[in-house]
Amino acid sequence: MSFFSYDTVKKILFNFDPETAHTFAGIGLRILPYCPPIQHFIAKQYFVTDRMLEQEIFGRKFKNPVGLGAGFDKNGQYITSMPALGFGFTEIGTVTPRPQDGNPKPRLFRLISDRSIQNAMGFNNKGSYYMIQQLKKLYFFDYPVGINIGKNKVTPENEALNDYETLFKAFKDYGDYIVINISSPNTPGLRDLQNEHFIRAIFNMAKQITSQPVLLKIAPDMEPEDAILLCRTAVEAGAAGIIATNTTIDYTLTPHAKDFGGISGALLTEKSYILFKAVAKELYGKTLLISVGGIDSAEEAYRRIKAGASLVQVYSMLVYKGPALIKEINEGLVRLLKNDGYNHISEAIGADWK
Repeated sequence: MSFFSYDTVKKILFNFDPETAHTFAGIGLRILPYCPPIQHFIAKQYFVTDRMLEQEIFGRKFKNPVGLGAGFDKNGQYITSMPALGFGFTEIGTVTPRPQDGNPKPRLFRLISDRSIQNAMGFNNKGSYYMIQQLKKLYFFDYPVGINIGKNKVTPENEALNDYETLFKAFKDYGDYIVINISSPNTPGLRDLQNEHFIRAIFNMAKQITSQPVLLKIAPDMEPEDAILLCRTAVEAGAAGIIATNTTIDYTLTPHAKDFGGISGALLTEKSYILFKAVAKELYGKTLLISVGGIDSAEEAYRRIKAGASLVQVYSMLVYKGPALIKEINEGLVRLLKNDGYNHISEAIGADWK
């Protein structure tokens, strides 16, 4: 085992509390672009290039379908490092109009025996102005970037549209797509916005402000029929896609859970897949679908793709497996596609419904 292997790095990081470890990892990712030889070396190790995996989505080339889920890079500080870790795209945020500290610490927990994470971060971020300054640095950086947006904690529910209006205006010229986050369990009242009236209002407003593709991210704790109705309403109102799912507040999944915050990782795998598949059965072919939640292997990613996902996202399992996971998923997808006689990933997307 090399000193530079992720197993070694993980042993060091796991000696610290999760939020401190995340900060240390972030420092390394911020430094990486200033060390081009090292960044190039890491990219050669982890980035998989194969035309079978390339897709054009939202007018941009995605060199592979595996992206970094929102929540890891809250302030857009690691964007230029993500290709080196093997990701085909990244999603930054959640960003709010104004900076906020988030919820009191401790608010991030490892559920090691469950290969999961529980977080109650509460949209801690440096705000939209800081994020724009980060994005302005990317003028010559050709890589798909999504921006995940949410309301400030202090903004009352009846004024939430104002926060999203501010964010649409701020980011209308940045990134490749925008994600409306009303599904985090860590901002009081946020999930209450998962209703038809608000969905119609926010997408109608978005169309007046930006030509960017705007997607909706949903929670995994909804009844399938409610999720389908909400997503269908969003698509009819102009949503360019659906991301399923956010973290779960189903604390019965493990005896190790806290009684607050959202659970992600392996515990979420089946719950996320079941809801995604229910939504995809209704909406495959009508909108772009992205699946996230407990994806820890090429087989699981392929299961989501065959259910209708054009793209998948990883976050929590990256903590446990490191960037080798992204390489394993992409190489595995190529193998699985060939085994099934496909020449391109597009042939497998939605195969369950063809």
